[in-house]
Amino acid sequence: MAVLSLGHMCVDLCQGALPALLPFLIAEHGWSYSQASALVLAATMSSSIVQPLFGHLSDGRSLPWLMPAGVALAAGGIALAGIAGSYGLTFAVVVVSGLGVAAYHPEASRFANYVAGERRATAMGFFSVGGNAGFALGPVLVTPLALAFGLGGTPLVALLPAAVALFQLRELPRLNRFRPVPTGDDGEVPIPDQWRPFSRLAAAIAARSIVYFGLMTMIPLYFVDELDASEATANAALTAMLASGAVGTLIGGRIADRFGRRVVLRTSMAVLTPLIVIMLLGGVGVAVVSLAFIGAATVATFSVTVVMGQEYLPNRLGIASGVTLGLSIGLGGLGAAVLGVVADAYGLRTALEVVAVLPLPALALALTLPEGRRPGDAAGRAAAPEPAALTSR
Repeated sequence: MAVLSLGHMCVDLCQGALPALLPFLIAEHGWSYSQASALVLAATMSSSIVQPLFGHLSDGRSLPWLMPAGVALAAGGIALAGIAGSYGLTFAVVVVSGLGVAAYHPEASRFANYVAGERRATAMGFFSVGGNAGFALGPVLVTPLALAFGLGGTPLVALLPAAVALFQLRELPRLNRFRPVPTGDDGEVPIPDQWRPFSRLAAAIAARSIVYFGLMTMIPLYFVDELDASEATANAALTAMLASGAVGTLIGGRIADRFGRRVVLRTSMAVLTPLIVIMLLGGVGVAVVSLAFIGAATVATFSVTVVMGQEYLPNRLGIASGVTLGLSIGLGGLGAAVLGVVADAYGLRTALEVVAVLPLPALALALTLPEGRRPGDAAGRAAAPEPAALTSR
């Protein structure tokens, strides 16, 4: 699991590095804000929207080599982004980096499912924390390198991911031993995929993602423009939200394994609207504390929903991971862009009030979801990703 989480950290490091590169690219090339925003959109689309395609490919035939290849591709693209020169070439390598991210997630999530055993939500939380750390580490690495060496220093960002890609390549034989294989018992009843609950889950994830990305985008602006706080305070508030999210991921996984996945998802969606309202009604201190709880509640569900998706589609683990980790979250990012239009037209507070309402339809969807059945359930194995007919090599 540490090998998988480390790779997750590196591909998301490459995603987190791009926004930190934008000021340097604008200063060097004189590109417009719309051109810079288009680079972020290209990275988001290529890394999230196409993930189900990679998931479908790996469902047909497991492709573990996509893990080290995805890390290497993501690293190579972001390394070239600073030195590509022309806008068209920079756009192309950003897309390539995003495709590496898209290739990694479904296959790595599949193997995280294999490695986890019965404590899937806890293990997937550990896997997800790697991604959280990667997003935070991207700007930490790229900014000092760009300040010290200019854009010519950005290829150094790829050193850590490249080393991890080689490490994962070496570890593939050991990871492959966790893949389940049929015992040859033809009398086993096929495990059905539950597409209707999965579709409702995907819609709930999209609504949750709009909340998350909308807050990430608008919170710093809200603190500066509406609360008259300093930029440092605004960044500290955002950091509190993101750091609490990492903690929430680990806690949410443990609670989900003990009390059920739906408990975590429903509770999270139920508390978000009151917490956002409290944030909007309070001053700087109240807002910072509220954001810490909002981050923990929101991000706590990320790993849980991946596990739920895999339990609803036990025969399509790659597609389940691609949709829950990629497509639905990517649609959430697009929704957050629409919130930016609302903020321009009606103000930041109005946009945040819309954000406060969005957890309610996600909660309504969550209330309709069945609990995915886990290995050993007496009721059967209808949603168990590893049926009794499978044994580990």
